[in-house]
Amino acid sequence: MSEFDEQLREIIPRLRRFAVSLTRNSSSADDLVQASLERALSSWGDKRADGDLRAWLFAILYRQFLDAHRRSRRYARMLEFFTGRDDAEPSAERTVIAQSTLQAFDRLPTEQRALLLMVSVEGLSYKEVAEILDAPIGTVMSRLSRARQALRQLSDGEISSPSLRILK
Repeated sequence: MSEFDEQLREIIPRLRRFAVSLTRNSSSADDLVQASLERALSSWGDKRADGDLRAWLFAILYRQFLDAHRRSRRYARMLEFFTGRDDAEPSAERTVIAQSTLQAFDRLPTEQRALLLMVSVEGLSYKEVAEILDAPIGTVMSRLSRARQALRQLSDGEISSPSLRILK
């Protein structure tokens, strides 16, 4: 294992330099290197024995960077969708809010998530959604209102799970 340690000691500064060039921020680069090394160590068994360690680690780091970049763009789009604002670069606070909102969205019942996606993301009209669900437009509007309210409450931490109304 000492040979592996020596190789890592030589490669880590190069990984960090590459990460800084990608992220343009030293603390983000450190986080990226750490995440990449964690991924590499957890998937050590998948590495080809005859493969180049440096190339393998650089590939993992680059994939980690691309994944994080895609996530941040996705969160920015979702944040824009939920807040109606469009900032070029989301702040850390806005990213956390977006993540919280996405987690709240995931906790909604399937029917409410589907309804919000059809109307808000896909841009279907109430009439089109009513035809899809085979329900009156008024029903679609009230269900959508309840879904939005549940999402707001979950996002604000007011309730732990969506409330269900019992009709008799």
